[in-house]
Amino acid sequence: MSDIRNDVLYAVLNKSYALIDNDTGRDTHKTYEFRKQIILDDKSLTENEKFEAIKIITKTYDLNKLIFDEGAKRICENCNQECLATLFCEHCVRNYLKESFSNWTSGNDVIDNLIRECQMKVITPEMIPEWIPYNNLRNIEYLTKGGFSEIYEATWIDGYFIEWDSKKQRLVRFGSHEVVLKRLENVENANQSWLEEARSHLTISNKYSVVVQCYGITQDPSNGDYMLVMNVYDTDLRKYLQQNHNQLTWKEKVQIAVDIINALEKIHDENAIHRDLHSGNILLNQGRFDISDLGFCGSADRPNIVPGTPLEYKNLMVQCWDADPSKRPDIFTLRRKMGEVNLFYQSKSNESLFQLEENNNFKIENYASSSKLFTSKLHQFDNLPEPRNATEDELEAFYSKPYDFYIPDNIDDFGKSINQDDNGILINKGDSKNLSKVFNELQISSKADVQNNYYREEIMEQQIKNVYTDDDEDEVHNNPNLHSGEQDELELPDNI
Repeated sequence: MSDIRNDVLYAVLNKSYALIDNDTGRDTHKTYEFRKQIILDDKSLTENEKFEAIKIITKTYDLNKLIFDEGAKRICENCNQECLATLFCEHCVRNYLKESFSNWTSGNDVIDNLIRECQMKVITPEMIPEWIPYNNLRNIEYLTKGGFSEIYEATWIDGYFIEWDSKKQRLVRFGSHEVVLKRLENVENANQSWLEEARSHLTISNKYSVVVQCYGITQDPSNGDYMLVMNVYDTDLRKYLQQNHNQLTWKEKVQIAVDIINALEKIHDENAIHRDLHSGNILLNQGRFDISDLGFCGSADRPNIVPGTPLEYKNLMVQCWDADPSKRPDIFTLRRKMGEVNLFYQSKSNESLFQLEENNNFKIENYASSSKLFTSKLHQFDNLPEPRNATEDELEAFYSKPYDFYIPDNIDDFGKSINQDDNGILINKGDSKNLSKVFNELQISSKADVQNNYYREEIMEQQIKNVYTDDDEDEVHNNPNLHSGEQDELELPDNI
């Protein structure tokens, strides 16, 4: 709908999520009702925007009921089975897909079985991976080399599934829209990592909306190479920071961090790790950052903490950098602590936050303070001394040197100190050091008219069960960088 203000709508959605308390967050239905009431009571939203926001959290509600296998069930009027979803019947959708197995094949039994396995676990009509015939793709154009893969853009003439038509008992497609193609080596000659990356994309991205959606797999008939078909995104985090770093408030920065942490937690829930988290593969879609590129590993640098960083955020960064891996917080602790910081910001007005930033007063309860920083680069050499955190004197000597702080266009350019020009953003010379690869993820953006959002709306909010744990439970479209530049492979210790 053209009258929907997405920035206002998603600000309210973010607030409704941040305000969930511990007891409410343990119950999917209570969480849904709580968020719905926050939306209905919000005076900044129009009636159409409230309708749209409730539609989004209702889809999330259905998704969570199926993921956690809990909540009220109903009897499907078609198949007479008990189902959890309210907007469709999960059994009818899976049966429809199963009956279509004989209508398609990739020509490779491993790929066929992988896609069929994923389809039989589908939990929403909008997230169904499939085999996509190459002749259904038009206007295929090369974009860039993304790490180990060539990246293309194309138009998918059929489009992905958007909803279940209960009257006609069939899935309905969106229609023509743009996609990204990620070329991978021929499966016959590829190693196991190719299949694992494809499996990760198909299973995780079609279960959780916080990871870039992979619509399925296709094959280039000219050389037999298989390609992942993925959604298109607005921009990556690096370019977003280049363009907006001077305007971003800490409220917005914390929300970005929460988006990324939520996505990482979902990846860990699937017994997977990302291994290459950087700002080039954290992508933006309609106000939220998601994660992409699940297949490779890379280097890890520690950035300088910039002046004005809230104390609690700084302390959390330091804990994550501890020389002793056993002292670093796991993803669940990280999410809980960032949830507390996010709650603080979301519960304050922009005006009061501005005053806090001006006065450098960011006191938030229940955070341990630490003034030590570990700034060493991670290497893999034999006979290294026992790792330790740098002392305050060492840090003071290190940071007393002048540094140019800029955000380069090429991820391989991190670590190079240059003067400010059209390609770099010079920030606070004398106080800062080079930015490291901190965040990572891909965001999806369809180019279709926004009035069609009702039919193509992705589940923009990923509800988290048990939002706060108990204390004792301690240019893809605009050429966003898809794993741009060769990444140095780095085996991470199991205990990280």
